[in-house]
Amino acid sequence: MKLGRMNHIGVATPDIEASIAFYKEVMGAQVVTEPFVLESQKVRVCFVETPQQGGALGTTGGTQIELLQPTEADSAVGKWLEKNPLGGQHHICWEVEDITEAKAWFEAQGKRVLGEPRVGAHGTMIFFVHPKDMGGQLTEIMERPREAH
Repeated sequence: MKLGRMNHIGVATPDIEASIAFYKEVMGAQVVTEPFVLESQKVRVCFVETPQQGGALGTTGGTQIELLQPTEADSAVGKWLEKNPLGGQHHICWEVEDITEAKAWFEAQGKRVLGEPRVGAHGTMIFFVHPKDMGGQLTEIMERPREAH
């Protein structure tokens, strides 16, 4: 299995609109996608675009910040926010070429894959690996999008 680029850092938030304002007003973000509900994960999601290496602020292609607001308190992100009410870094996401191959590789390494691959917010297949097996960091593995976001 070959690890690809870091696609995004997931940030849980109790208020996605306030977080969007923060990234625009404090961090200078110029491109933020429109929030949408991802029913399968029980979250409201949007992406803050960061510039590519050497690119101007507001250009796409860099690592994204994925803002996650739970739509239900009993969701995974809702339960995480109970323990971390201010929000913060929830997970890190890495791209791979083949999600099935990656899942088999992590499992062969003895890593705990959390559930079966499913469609994520980018419309590609994803799975998560337990933080206790990943140096304390919840890790999302995502099949590389076949076209630019």
